[in-house]
Amino acid sequence: MTRHPSPHTPQTFAAWLRDQLLSRGYPEHGGQKRFARDSGISPATVSRLLRAEGLPDLKTLNALSEALSIPLGEVLVRAAVATPEDLAAASRPLSPDPITPEQAAAELGITDPQAVAAFVAMVSALRASRHDDRRASG
Repeated sequence: MTRHPSPHTPQTFAAWLRDQLLSRGYPEHGGQKRFARDSGISPATVSRLLRAEGLPDLKTLNALSEALSIPLGEVLVRAAVATPEDLAAASRPLSPDPITPEQAAAELGITDPQAVAAFVAMVSALRASRHDDRRASG
């Protein structure tokens, strides 16, 4: 997969966050402390983010998402933690249908016919055991 450089940097994140705070009634002077109190993010962290010093951790990004009522994915992209393509890939199922035990054996490099048969038998036994466990607890 070809990765293009993100247009988002700590500086663009700081500018975006400042705009978000201003648009929500947190003024340049005094608003930062009030936002920190309202969001539960430490004043030092809010200050550091607005000065574009370093990247926020996931816990802080999640708190920003909740405090600003902005989807976490958008915040991750703005912070250059993820790209829109990353988010799209993460939301796609890996495979719409589960693979068969034979396909799993091939993926694992098991090619000997007897080993494949043993693998398939083991998977079948595990599936039956799981089914029995569900019936017993249900």
